[in-house]
Amino acid sequence: MGFYDGLEAGTLVDSYRIEAPVARSGMASIFRATDTRDNRTVALKIPHPDLEADPILFDRFQREAGIGEKLDHPKVMRVYGGEKRSRIYMVMEWCEGRLLRTILDEGRISQERAIRIAVGVLDALEYIHANGVVHRDLKPENIMVDENDNIKLIDFGIASDAAARRLTYANFTATLGTPNYISPEQVKGKRGDGRSDVYSMGVILYEMLTGKLPFSGPTPMAAMNDRLLNYPVPPRVVDPSISPQLQEVLYRALERDPKNRYATAREFIHDLEHLDEVGVEDRPELTNWQKRKSHLSRKILYYGGLALIPVVVLLLMVLIAHHR
Repeated sequence: MGFYDGLEAGTLVDSYRIEAPVARSGMASIFRATDTRDNRTVALKIPHPDLEADPILFDRFQREAGIGEKLDHPKVMRVYGGEKRSRIYMVMEWCEGRLLRTILDEGRISQERAIRIAVGVLDALEYIHANGVVHRDLKPENIMVDENDNIKLIDFGIASDAAARRLTYANFTATLGTPNYISPEQVKGKRGDGRSDVYSMGVILYEMLTGKLPFSGPTPMAAMNDRLLNYPVPPRVVDPSISPQLQEVLYRALERDPKNRYATAREFIHDLEHLDEVGVEDRPELTNWQKRKSHLSRKILYYGGLALIPVVVLLLMVLIAHHR
């Protein structure tokens, strides 16, 4: 595998010696590196050379660094700052383990393990939310899991920070969330808050327990619209070993309206850890999930209604004339 941006093994970036490439995205490359001052292994996130020419992406990179540097929690990847650098890059904690996506690709996860991982992620979310940060792109690709199922929440590339200057939603339209995990309010163009992360965690837990996504579609837009129009297949239909209480927890996390969702990650954790206390509701999701609507059908109804307006007006005019 060739190294990125001409950075080869042994290259020094200030006091950091590049060891190996780890990942490459549209915005930056990540390398495993060694801090030559103390031999500590770190990860360097180095933006691509053309990034500085794009003020929006450059601002996004700087915001990610600023958010990371203020967070300090064992379940959140650390970002180190406070030193002079010869170029723009991030120095991050080196996290051992595998991405949750890699684990999911190997097959369904046991209920006990899925709940354990979910509680770990929710604990991290509770911390970042308390510090005014919303992740906004929670997905299996942004969760590291070690051999003991300890987790690290990573990649705050599109996170929002209540204390930072707000960027307009329009600037991030193409990057706010991932279609399979984005919340309904984000689909509608709203900024979202901690409950948006709770929703995304509900999608991830559903996927861990059933091996399937609750919402899907042939295109990203169809997948996003599916959650606005339809109910997911009940988890117990996919796997009858899932208890009614655990199914209820999933439904509470996946509520379409944020007001009906878990208000905090801590509430979500409480129910996962006390399933025997969860009351099971008689939900329409349990009976109406097979009635599938599409965005196209909604458009047809809308335009069909518009087409009927002249007909209704004409009928009213005829009735009025007849009564005269």
